[in-house]
Amino acid sequence: MNEMPEQTPSDPAPALESDLHPSEPMNAAESMQLELAAPADGAQPPQPETQLPSPSEFAPIDHPLCPSDTPPLFQNYMRPLQDRIPHLGHVALLGLLALSGLAIVAVLAQVAIMRHWFGVSTLTEATTNVRYLLGTQALLYLFTFIGSLIVFPLVWHKSLFAGLQWRGSRALQNSGYLIGTAGFCFVLAMIDGYFFPGPKDAPIDRIFRMPGAAWILFAFGVTFAPFFEELGFRGFLLPALSTAFDWVGEKTMHRPRLPLGLNGHPQWSLPAMAAASLLTSILFAFMHADQTSYSVGPFVLLIVVSLVLCFARLRLRSLAASVLLHASYNFLLFSFMLIGTSGFRHLDKM
Repeated sequence: MNEMPEQTPSDPAPALESDLHPSEPMNAAESMQLELAAPADGAQPPQPETQLPSPSEFAPIDHPLCPSDTPPLFQNYMRPLQDRIPHLGHVALLGLLALSGLAIVAVLAQVAIMRHWFGVSTLTEATTNVRYLLGTQALLYLFTFIGSLIVFPLVWHKSLFAGLQWRGSRALQNSGYLIGTAGFCFVLAMIDGYFFPGPKDAPIDRIFRMPGAAWILFAFGVTFAPFFEELGFRGFLLPALSTAFDWVGEKTMHRPRLPLGLNGHPQWSLPAMAAASLLTSILFAFMHADQTSYSVGPFVLLIVVSLVLCFARLRLRSLAASVLLHASYNFLLFSFMLIGTSGFRHLDKM
């Protein structure tokens, strides 16, 4: 086996840089500087210092699962609804206001019964007194309306009527069309009553036979009822459902969101408006169905009339339009009943 030869003192040492350039001898200062810069045996040479970039210099990480422009959790889903007024959250808020109004009305009704107002001393008598029936309903509408006038402007930063697209001037401009449409609905009601008559002794018939009830119902049916029912169904529920159906389509089928209109109100797709109108009309019919003992003929008529009201509201973008149409339709119904019963004196002819 060959062995490496040992280096003897006579072997030449590696040449230094100064040895390569004998013509440029190092002075004492340069020699001392070179000795100080040379690392000790076994030590690592000093590494140059590196300066880390500041946080502002980091570029955002753009990853398919975590893009840099991703908003916080749920904000991507809830933000598109915030500027579409009203939405289902506002409908829920209206329900809370209605429950609060109902609690106040219940207390007031109990006080009235204890004081024997209108000759009523028991709850059973109150349920058969038209003044209590319509009076409590009118108070419920009023308290809910007053609460809405206070709360929703704080949430929307605009008035209640502006948020619900009241637009009374649009309704007046199309009043002839709306009244004519009410006449068309009245003809449908006559046809429906002829081919699909309701029960003879429905709850609404018994209310009409109460003393003095017919005229009170007439006044209530062309003022309070159309205004507040339209406020709830076509003012809040219909646009909220339209927005909800469009929102579901945007999230599930990735359809682009329709931009807001020039006046800042939401715009909806035709399928969303059709589905919302149908659902709103079914709920509207169910609210009135107990008055006619849930008979099929009047129930279908209520759905059809509600669809016409929804069409007027969406076509003209005016809540006042559906209120005027609703009030005109009720006026025609009550007027026909007034004439047919000789001024409500012969209600047995109904």
